[in-house]
Amino acid sequence: MFLSRVRLNPARAGARKLLLSPRAMHGAVTAAFVDGVPEPGGGPRVLWRLDHNARNEVYCYIVSPDRPDLTHVVEQAGWPTTQTWETRDYTPLLSRLQTGQKWAFGLTANPVHSIRRKDGEPTKVTAHRTPRHQLSWLLQRQEANGFEIVAKPQEQQRGPDDAYEVIVHDRHARRFGKVEPDGKQNRVPLVTATFDGRLKVTDPEALRRMLVIGLGRAKAYGCGLMTLAPAD
Repeated sequence: MFLSRVRLNPARAGARKLLLSPRAMHGAVTAAFVDGVPEPGGGPRVLWRLDHNARNEVYCYIVSPDRPDLTHVVEQAGWPTTQTWETRDYTPLLSRLQTGQKWAFGLTANPVHSIRRKDGEPTKVTAHRTPRHQLSWLLQRQEANGFEIVAKPQEQQRGPDDAYEVIVHDRHARRFGKVEPDGKQNRVPLVTATFDGRLKVTDPEALRRMLVIGLGRAKAYGCGLMTLAPAD
């Protein structure tokens, strides 16, 4: 497995196209692999995420089974004369995970749930739109995926919605164009939320699996990639 990072230049038209369309960004990421990307299934897949650290500091992170070639992204949407991309072997970090460790994490996800409006009707996938429900979505998935969000000491909590060391931000609802297999144009809704915080490892193997297959839906559109960094 590999973890890659490429910086985008928002002043360039090519970068603006990628930043405005998850479908276009997905195409650029897919084109970085000479043999294409693995079909979605039970094994490792290609995941990506955009991090907007500042107005002019935007990075695309990619986790992948194969090493990518991001020359086309740098040339069309990056800084081709001053900066290229970085790729590192992801295996050492995955191998270091142990029960009880604490890590800082970042995740952009598509928090949704299935609801049934009337008895007898099929369920419908519906997005969570409030920070409280989006955080609840993440908390419901922590045990199965080998981690738990670090809880704040009670004396540091500022209210019932401030119980954990995590912030929910960059919440967006958008629609973008998609061409269906039959050639029809469709508008795809996508609600995303970004989570930054600290977690504790509870099941290293389950966490390793999640880190390489992603968390939640809409993985092709920049959701589901969790990254870890040493906690302060």
